[in-house]
Amino acid sequence: MTIHFLGPSYNLSVDEVLDTAILNASSFRFFDKAVHHIVTQSGEERGVVLTPDGTTVALSPLLLGIESGLKASTDGTPPAGIFPLTLGRRLGLSFLSLQEFPPSYRLGPNGCWDSVKHPKVFKLSKPATLATDAIINGGMDGLILGMDLSNHSAPQQALSELLKGYYNFTLHEMRGLDAVHTHISPRRREISKSILEPLDLYGLVMETLNLIWKLEKTEWIALDKGVEKAVKEGLQEFAHKYWDCPPIISRCQWGAKPYRSTPMPLSLPVPFLYIHHTYEPSSPCLSFPRCSQDMRSMQHFHQVERGWNDIGYSFVVGSDGYVYEGRGWNVLGAHTRGHNSLGYGVS
Repeated sequence: MTIHFLGPSYNLSVDEVLDTAILNASSFRFFDKAVHHIVTQSGEERGVVLTPDGTTVALSPLLLGIESGLKASTDGTPPAGIFPLTLGRRLGLSFLSLQEFPPSYRLGPNGCWDSVKHPKVFKLSKPATLATDAIINGGMDGLILGMDLSNHSAPQQALSELLKGYYNFTLHEMRGLDAVHTHISPRRREISKSILEPLDLYGLVMETLNLIWKLEKTEWIALDKGVEKAVKEGLQEFAHKYWDCPPIISRCQWGAKPYRSTPMPLSLPVPFLYIHHTYEPSSPCLSFPRCSQDMRSMQHFHQVERGWNDIGYSFVVGSDGYVYEGRGWNVLGAHTRGHNSLGYGVS
């Protein structure tokens, strides 16, 4: 599919395309291995990176989107194939490969790095689908940046500057998220939604699958009567999970201490949502490192000073565009005296 949309350069050998003044053969092999996405039998996801905003991104769909955008800009044409290359292929194949399972099992999961300061190994929290969170993050980013690069009316910008502006932006109290008018990574969900929601997403995924079957000479798969149902259900789950819901930074990402004792489950029904404020820290956290530090400080205060088993809140909303997991969805909180069993506490 990559050759179909981006041309025959992918059929060439390393010696035919390599400019040794820029990248020698050893470095090229390392780069090729680093961007190749794979999930090992032990659940380690490779070909992914931890970005400055605390999210994990697969490099292959990101780079394919960028290349599609650059090719469109050079040729003076629309970015043909940008959706199949970034999101469509992985979404469609994941929906079909797990169509015997409920839709919520057909996408994700997320995972944890061995170290946030010096990340080397990323392990998934559950068995992998073909569209892990990192794949979807990278696909959204590739779609957004590729569309930006293909905009012929926009002024030319160095690719390094584009990536820095998207991933390594700076917020401060006088310039929060609401004041940022450029595309930045915490907004990947709303930006990708604005690009894709007006389109016939079902039709685009089906076109992608039909192209895959044609290229692989497996057109007989289209005769399966369950294909359309699986794609429709999968897209509903995709929109709910990655567009309607906010992105959540997990406990392992912000460095949570273990829950003391045994967590008590939160039982249904849970009819209320209790909104709190954080008296201390009082200043808004505007970056992943600062928000993570604030989460650790609050957990320390609740565990050590208050004597609680964990941070009291179910979730904490950062000013960096992310929601931070406290006790989470399934554990009884310590946020609203006498009402903890009736709802979630969000600060």
